[in-house]
Amino acid sequence: MDYRDDDLAKFEANGAAPLPAAADEGQVEHEGARIWYATFGTGYPVILLHGGLGHSGNWGFQVPALVKHGYQVVTIDSRGHGRSTRDERPYKYELMASDVLAVMERLQLNKAIAVGWSDGACVALILGMKAADRIAGVFFFGCNMDPSGTKDFEATPVIERCFGRHKKDYAELSATPGEFDAFVEAVGLMMKSEPNYGAAQLREFRAPVAVVQSEHDEFIKDEHAIYLARSIPASELIVLPGVSHFAPLQRPDQFNRALLAFLAKIHC
Repeated sequence: MDYRDDDLAKFEANGAAPLPAAADEGQVEHEGARIWYATFGTGYPVILLHGGLGHSGNWGFQVPALVKHGYQVVTIDSRGHGRSTRDERPYKYELMASDVLAVMERLQLNKAIAVGWSDGACVALILGMKAADRIAGVFFFGCNMDPSGTKDFEATPVIERCFGRHKKDYAELSATPGEFDAFVEAVGLMMKSEPNYGAAQLREFRAPVAVVQSEHDEFIKDEHAIYLARSIPASELIVLPGVSHFAPLQRPDQFNRALLAFLAKIHC
């Protein structure tokens, strides 16, 4: 029977499934920050980029599935998130994309598939645009590429449970555990003005892209996902029924099936 946590009660209480033992783990000094990473398994590299306010541990249901199917998984805590630090400069998606490239250099990865969730999806697509020779494909889940793509924010119990978990994890993992409120404000400032890419830029994208939208996404408009799939040349639209912005946690088996099917198309 598939694991389910539609209301995120399990996630709020315990977090995602724990990550397995890492094959490699460390931090890369880059642009005033120490960027934490870990690798799992062997095979073609797949980089997992988590959502805003979260950390790599939120991929606990995905890492074992990917390793089982023969991929090398790289998890990265975005700057200022999880175990990664940051300096005083504002958060920028393009800066976070450059952090990912720094980790790829450390690990000597010439090319990888980028899997992004929310803010991580934006970073993944920017990587595909700015470093096209390094990104073999992008699994783009639950994100916008310009401000018109977002819904007006409405707090829900599911969002509040996720936020509560993020707050607990930040206190446990961060080098600045008492600064969660300032962290939320700084990330929020970025989200209000970024990303902001137009159709002309999206049309330049050449790698395969899965634009993945949940049926009940709390943040992203359905029509924006459709627009992205129409604007990015080698893209497909995937709709995940019955779940929301937190699908990797709510129904991980369903999410993983969609992810593995996309990866199989790129890396046969």
